[in-house]
Amino acid sequence: RVWNFGDNINTDLMLPGDVHAGTEEEQAAAVFRANRPGWLKEMRRGDLIIGDRNYGTGSSRLAARSLRNIGIAGLIADSINSLFFRNCVNFGLVALECPGISEAFDELQIAEVSLADFTVKNLATSAVLHAQPVPAHLLDMMQNGGLYPLLEKQGYIAPKAKSVPAPARH
Repeated sequence: RVWNFGDNINTDLMLPGDVHAGTEEEQAAAVFRANRPGWLKEMRRGDLIIGDRNYGTGSSRLAARSLRNIGIAGLIADSINSLFFRNCVNFGLVALECPGISEAFDELQIAEVSLADFTVKNLATSAVLHAQPVPAHLLDMMQNGGLYPLLEKQGYIAPKAKSVPAPARH
């Protein structure tokens, strides 16, 4: 399912400043609360965000990570701010630029996305659009958790410590 967002969606809307220093869970719970209150209760894991022009403008906050953490399968926009695109790569959120995508879908229509040939099909209308191809090494990072898991796998950084529950107090 797709969710339509407009032009110039900035990172402040995706990740409000008052939770910037919070936990990943707190940040995820605040996604789009300023411009789409209640949206988190409506969206489902695997949904897609459709954006117009200049999606992800603004500061370099961790909005891409928060979108990934809430279960968004990816972002497809007419154009994506270059800094935000790099954050999508770094945090493992599939992001594609696809001219005309914002006009091709109504909210909640179903998209079929092929990363093999970078096509996006609207299952309701049968319209097929062609996204700009993403270089294989960047697509691999987006699909496999981002930069940190890659660096861990290659031995450049230590694996992220697993959370250990605090011992029970009696």
